[in-house]
Amino acid sequence: MQPPCPGYRAVSCNVNEFRDIIPSFSRLEEAREETPLLTRQRKTLILKKLKKDGQIVAKDVSRQLALSEDTIRRDLRELAQEGLLQRVHGGALPASPAVVNFAGREQLASSAKIAIGRAAAAMVQHDQVVILDGGTTTRELARHLRHDLHATVVTHSPTIAMELVEHPSVEVILIGGRLFKHSVVAVGAAAIEAIAQIRADTFFMGVTGIHPEAGLSTGDLEEAHIKRALSAAAADTIVLVSAEKFNAASPYVIAPVTEASAIIVERSVPKEATEVYEKMGIVVTRA
Repeated sequence: MQPPCPGYRAVSCNVNEFRDIIPSFSRLEEAREETPLLTRQRKTLILKKLKKDGQIVAKDVSRQLALSEDTIRRDLRELAQEGLLQRVHGGALPASPAVVNFAGREQLASSAKIAIGRAAAAMVQHDQVVILDGGTTTRELARHLRHDLHATVVTHSPTIAMELVEHPSVEVILIGGRLFKHSVVAVGAAAIEAIAQIRADTFFMGVTGIHPEAGLSTGDLEEAHIKRALSAAAADTIVLVSAEKFNAASPYVIAPVTEASAIIVERSVPKEATEVYEKMGIVVTRA
């Protein structure tokens, strides 16, 4: 007969015998879960699974690790506070790194943003009214509009407007409101009211996250309202998506992903990752 278990960590210990030796087994198990080393191990496993699968389902992870859902949810909350994931109902999704301020976003994947901006600029036709969202990718779009283009650009971004000051034949309509300095765009009631008077052909939207289930999202509530209003003001919405935003989520939902008629992604995004969007009827263009 196997000798009594000498300690909790002995791998040969029979669990039932261990319960007989220590009646407070469940309390000991809870204490074990709270040790700093094991907490770090759990979080490392969660992040590895998130990277591999693209999502976390708390119920599945709790079953796989033989831990309570409360423990997993607590880990998810703490990881979310560290900016390492975005919690959603029942689990978590990758967090977009693009929620940093405008200056910080200028450092993210600049070559990809140039390619996406150039591809988007080629879609703008003569005599169209187009809306350009704020952001570093749409700024590349403004920079790459062809020199002979006759069109009207509506924007709530002073940065975008300044890019078009020297364009000879693009009329610029700048929407005003309270300046949200983080993204250098106008937000608020005045901006919403002005947007309601516009009927545009296309809205080129910037997001910080796009996910087939979590939708189009951004890091600020007021920005989400503005982007939603701009999308409603246009016949088509085209979303510009660099790789770090793809299949990621941010705290505030703009709209379901099906509100986009097309998305422009960088070539490094695997084709299997875009197939789910194409099955929804969304046109995917690779830049």
